[in-house]
Amino acid sequence: MSHQAVELLSVSPKSKGRKSDKKEMTALEKHVSFFDRNKDGTVYPWETYQGFRALGTGRLLAAFVAIFINMGLSQKTRPGKRFSPLFPIDVKNSHLCMHGSDTDVYDDDGRFVESKFEEIFKKHARTHKGALTAEEIQKMLKTNRDPFDITGWLSDYGEWKILHTLAKDKNGLLSKDSVRDIYDGSLFEKLEKKNSSSSRGKKEKIP
Repeated sequence: MSHQAVELLSVSPKSKGRKSDKKEMTALEKHVSFFDRNKDGTVYPWETYQGFRALGTGRLLAAFVAIFINMGLSQKTRPGKRFSPLFPIDVKNSHLCMHGSDTDVYDDDGRFVESKFEEIFKKHARTHKGALTAEEIQKMLKTNRDPFDITGWLSDYGEWKILHTLAKDKNGLLSKDSVRDIYDGSLFEKLEKKNSSSSRGKKEKIP
């Protein structure tokens, strides 16, 4: 049996890498675990794709993001392990793939830092106290840029662009509550339920 086949067979809800209690997870692990669709502690590209589709993104964007994320982050979360062509991401090691030019709301272990979160809105929410406009997000990204950190710039831009597209209100504002919820992944769950309900409603209207 090939190494690839062995890895495929190892993906099951009873995997030893599974986190049984979500309360034990850091905020970053909760964020990443949304994309662990079978909750075995590992995120594969097809699960990342499924997760973004559940959030309401189109097929092409979901496929592009899945390839970009898993190819870019897989090996970083698997220190000491050999390369896998399946590009798995280990949820428990998600803190190892944090990038620069970010808000620093996650500490080095992936825990949520309240003071850094509040700092986002104190510094950048000029138009509305409890929300960010698209322009304010762009200014924040430029402020957070580390010199010559091209990868960090691109990652941060992509993350906030997708977040704003998915979670902005009818006025184009990204609320403080939505930003807070993105850090522990709870926003993902809300968006999935919203999209699921919307899809069911459309099907019921079809005669």
